[in-house]
Amino acid sequence: MSRLLIAFCVLLVAGCQSSDPLSAKNDPKSHWWELGFAEPHYMKVWVDDTSVVDIKGETFLSTGGGSASGGQPEDGTESARGWHGVGSSAKAVVGADLPKRIFVRWQSIVEPQTYRAWIDIPEEARQLMLTSVNQRCAKTPEQEGRYISSMYLGLAPGGVVQVWVRNSCHHPVKVARAQAEIEPLGPSQGKNQGRYAYPVNEKSKRYTEKFGIPFGSW
Repeated sequence: MSRLLIAFCVLLVAGCQSSDPLSAKNDPKSHWWELGFAEPHYMKVWVDDTSVVDIKGETFLSTGGGSASGGQPEDGTESARGWHGVGSSAKAVVGADLPKRIFVRWQSIVEPQTYRAWIDIPEEARQLMLTSVNQRCAKTPEQEGRYISSMYLGLAPGGVVQVWVRNSCHHPVKVARAQAEIEPLGPSQGKNQGRYAYPVNEKSKRYTEKFGIPFGSW
């Protein structure tokens, strides 16, 4: 093959790549990724602490905490079964590369019980996180790609942890599941004399009195 033909082929390939309608290579994007939390309907939680170990082996402490995204629809159905979304708010894990392991300790208010777990993050999740900000959604190729990649931990009674990553179309994709163990020191590492972050609210109380806690449905 002549040098001229080779050069033409190279230019052709480069031109195709640069005109890829789904490429988000030049769209604005964050240097970091974000971590958020979700809870089943009525099953309120409080996240005491999280830590992240990234793919470079670096450990980042206190990467998030507080309340989780959930709902209390009061529609008369057993809506606490399963998951109904993964939340919208999250906090950037500044300085961290993609996650390899995540630690979470949280209070399950409705039981009440305190749990802790290490979750191993699979390679599939990291690839989805990368794709989510480097490729535009195929349904809306005219719109810029996502600004920041997101990971959410779903925390449920019984110590169940579900992990989702949002794809380039903002849809949650389940990537991992873990079973936590009971934290022997209790809420807030025993610093609050066993008190939980807040009492069970009236909506959650009415729901659990009628339907109970649907262990095993998450």
